[in-house]
Amino acid sequence: MKRLLMLLAVSLLFCTALSAREGDARIVRDIAYREAAGDGYIDSMCRLDLYLPAGVRDFPTVIWFHGGGLEGGRREIPEALRGKGFAVVGVEYRLVPRVKVSECVEDAAAAAAWVVKHIAGYGGDPHLIFVAGHSAGGYLTSMIGLDKRWLAPYGIDPDEAFAALIPYSGQVVTHFARRRELGLPDTQPLVDDLAPLNHVRADCPPILILSGDRELEMLGRYEENAYFWRMMQVVGHPDVRIREFDGFDHGNMPEAGHFVAVRYIRERVKALCGR
Repeated sequence: MKRLLMLLAVSLLFCTALSAREGDARIVRDIAYREAAGDGYIDSMCRLDLYLPAGVRDFPTVIWFHGGGLEGGRREIPEALRGKGFAVVGVEYRLVPRVKVSECVEDAAAAAAWVVKHIAGYGGDPHLIFVAGHSAGGYLTSMIGLDKRWLAPYGIDPDEAFAALIPYSGQVVTHFARRRELGLPDTQPLVDDLAPLNHVRADCPPILILSGDRELEMLGRYEENAYFWRMMQVVGHPDVRIREFDGFDHGNMPEAGHFVAVRYIRERVKALCGR
């Protein structure tokens, strides 16, 4: 009897860890989104958590990539995005210098592909997927949304799969972690095939670009995003917007960004579905 009770307690603890409830939401944790093939680092890092609104069907979903310069950070479900009627997917990915920057992008694409293919099974609408992230997460957002080669192995076209891209203070020139791989200093900008700016096009999903105060941000971050916005207009993109948050620096700009992002998501859902 004692053994049975112990097994029951362990079972309950395990289930709670995998599928916890938070108010009216359900959280499903630690889902592997790509095959590890015996690679312990892939197995430990390529995982995601789902925050699912309860009692709602065909809900929108936000894929959220954390920041940390592609060198640090952990998956998260931002508090300000909870309880808004949509799902949030907190994604973890491998980090440099253990892997190359291109492999970080591969992980981001694999996670997004998992969501596209599986979110309907959790009650979500696979046609209402928004991709977002802060800093390095914003960079990953733009890379997989603009450069189609990353999702091509999964048979997914980002133009059809994503309702919008919402990069928060992301790099749009080549990421500084990639420049370090090439032996370039942080102060030397580069626009190669691993730069979102290199993939500017008129037919990509709608984009909401968010930035902190240009004088408080990482120096040059607002300006490169402003150039990205301008070039998207030059090529004829019909729906690209930029917002700068006065008084917010690189670290705390998501506090303002989340409010604007939620309003934007609701606006896009209404435009797409009339609800």
